[in-house]
Amino acid sequence: MIDVENAKLNLTAKSLPSEKAPAKTAPRVSTIEWVQYAIVWTILKGLTCLPRQAAIFFGEQLAAFIFFCIPRLHRVGLRNLELAFPEKTVAERKTILKQSLHSLGRQLGEFSQLPKLTVEMVRSLVVYDGLEHFQSAQAHGKGVLVLTGHFGSWELSAFSHALYGHPMNILVRRIDNPLIEALVNRYRTCSGNHTIDKNGSARAILTALRNRETVGVLADLNMVRNQGVFCDFFGLSACSTPMLATLALRTGAPVVPGFLIWEADQKRYRLQFDPAVELIETGDSKHDIEENTARFMKIIERKVQAHPEQWLWIHRRWKTRPEGDPGLY
Repeated sequence: MIDVENAKLNLTAKSLPSEKAPAKTAPRVSTIEWVQYAIVWTILKGLTCLPRQAAIFFGEQLAAFIFFCIPRLHRVGLRNLELAFPEKTVAERKTILKQSLHSLGRQLGEFSQLPKLTVEMVRSLVVYDGLEHFQSAQAHGKGVLVLTGHFGSWELSAFSHALYGHPMNILVRRIDNPLIEALVNRYRTCSGNHTIDKNGSARAILTALRNRETVGVLADLNMVRNQGVFCDFFGLSACSTPMLATLALRTGAPVVPGFLIWEADQKRYRLQFDPAVELIETGDSKHDIEENTARFMKIIERKVQAHPEQWLWIHRRWKTRPEGDPGLY
């Protein structure tokens, strides 16, 4: 899926150069980057060697340790829950935050197991709900844009969808450490998916949609003011990415909401696709982008309301404020 935090997407003709950019030389890797890579490699490969349930257990313990070492994450999480659910008690918010932490640890464990997953294993782990909506969108022949968020196990979502025979293009923010980026990219793409660097990604995204391919968009993160549009999210103005609406309006590609939901009682995930979103098209580009972005945010909000324990509460979603509004953190 696509990580759009601080993403820039200029879809004008000028943003699509006709000549191939000169090849970039590989950046030098510093000693600290080698040390970081060694730590991440050891943790990730160690988890990969474990059975799935053991990897999830240790992933949860590692998430709890990181959470303990960085108190700011606890403060941000509780503040977000206070903003989103003012009617809940402090105890209820703390419970949700704890469950959300376990969800993040579970995702780390699941991510470590990706290279070991087979189609047969995925069939017992991930079941479809509403696949016909995705297939109906594909039938339009204009590619598919999948609306999703940092919800449940979003890495496993794209991975399992590819193993089922529906490879995706994943727009990502490259990790600053090139060694760690290459390692993570190998895990993300070993089921047939492709990653696209969000920087200068317009041509690749438009080409993918013209080729009737699928592009997923993680559209739930905060944007800086000059890159986003403000719309309602849990009753508060939230600066949100206009990327999805811009792409949909320009290309005609259907927008299909898709979320991977953990069902604890069934010990499995449900990959749920909803019907394609009916877009607002009045001919006023600015208005249409804002209105459709607001519509997308409401879809994500409803999913989070239904399963708050599976969302990324430690991200400062309401950090960017409208001009003149006081900060919320």
